[in-house]
Amino acid sequence: MGQTVFIPRELDANEPRVAASPETVKRLAGLGFEVIVEKGAGLGSRITDQEFATAGGTIGTAGDAKNADVVLKVRRPTDAELKGYKSGAAVIAIMDPYGNDAALAAMASAGITAFSMEFMPRITRAQVMDVLSSQANLAGYQAVVDAAAEYDRALPMMMTAAGTVPAAKTFIMGVGVAGLQAIATARRLGAVVTATDVRPAVKEQVQSLGAKFLAVEDEEFKAAETAGGYAKEMSKEYQAKQAALTAEHIAKQDIVITTALIPGRPAPKLVSAAMVASMKPGSVIVDLAVERGGNVEGAVPGRVVTTENGVKIVGHLNVPGRVAASASLLYAKNLYAFLETMVDKATKTLAIKRDDELVKATMLTDAGQIVHPSFAEAAGQPRTEPAAIPATVLVADAADKKPAPRRRAAAKSPSPKPEGTA
Repeated sequence: MGQTVFIPRELDANEPRVAASPETVKRLAGLGFEVIVEKGAGLGSRITDQEFATAGGTIGTAGDAKNADVVLKVRRPTDAELKGYKSGAAVIAIMDPYGNDAALAAMASAGITAFSMEFMPRITRAQVMDVLSSQANLAGYQAVVDAAAEYDRALPMMMTAAGTVPAAKTFIMGVGVAGLQAIATARRLGAVVTATDVRPAVKEQVQSLGAKFLAVEDEEFKAAETAGGYAKEMSKEYQAKQAALTAEHIAKQDIVITTALIPGRPAPKLVSAAMVASMKPGSVIVDLAVERGGNVEGAVPGRVVTTENGVKIVGHLNVPGRVAASASLLYAKNLYAFLETMVDKATKTLAIKRDDELVKATMLTDAGQIVHPSFAEAAGQPRTEPAAIPATVLVADAADKKPAPRRRAAAKSPSPKPEGTA
């Protein structure tokens, strides 16, 4: 009898994505697995039960998880779900383990072998498994779409017989995968785009997309990238200098999109309340880091907030899930590519090679133990969530350089459009 892969319906009401597609179900069946998809699992991503069944899957219930050798999920399993898994099952998902020690301990106690897809190393053979890239790419796109929806003007410059509509000035803070896609999308829509990041390597990428780069390019900036390609946390002194440079720039922008995240830490505060107050009424800020504390002072998870000076701060949760039909297709391929590396092609069974670099990088729990080096030593000890450097500190050295809050335009004439530093 072959081994079973189970695809559950996500329990989180804010999670419309699913961990499989008809294509990956067909390919999983080709590897020798019996694939069971929980009824209704794909409806939030526009995938019907019939499509899964046609691809070779069996439509089942949540109770089928108890016999599964592999469970593919989007989000970390809840305690209730863990009770329904058999000991020794491999569970692959976006686990978000930082700061969730109790959940990590629960997975170990349940006896599952848990893999965290966001820990996939950024090496050539793992590119097709990189969930952070596949999901962040869509988040960057959707951030611009959300900004355009809240911004009550056109983004491109339009020259008409009745006059000229100026192009929207858009500033992208953080140029990882999400930031690069945000730049590309904003440029396609005709906005004038500038971008900033602490990593020197992205300057050329920003310019290649037709945007202009803004950063304090000192010695610390030149060494601000980890070997894995992630941004390092910068010193308070550098962040203050960067804030001084960006404070005036932000005041002249119509749209600001922040994407800065540091693995294992709260999101750094990039935009202070004073910066928000300096922006024009009708401006829009989209905070893609709101689920990790936010890059913007005043951002509220799950809400669009309008400040006293008329600036909208967008804090949507699960932004990739806002384009779930696309996000699920990419995520499903990420999961399939990883699972395929752990299948013995001769016996068509799961054969986890624990010395494989992908397994070592992503395995969180195994045989009742927390095994990932980042968490194993701290197991059983309370973890104190490190504090983000507050925006009031970041802009301390920029206090004398910040523009004064804009006054509302007089009723008799509209405020002139300020000239930006493109």
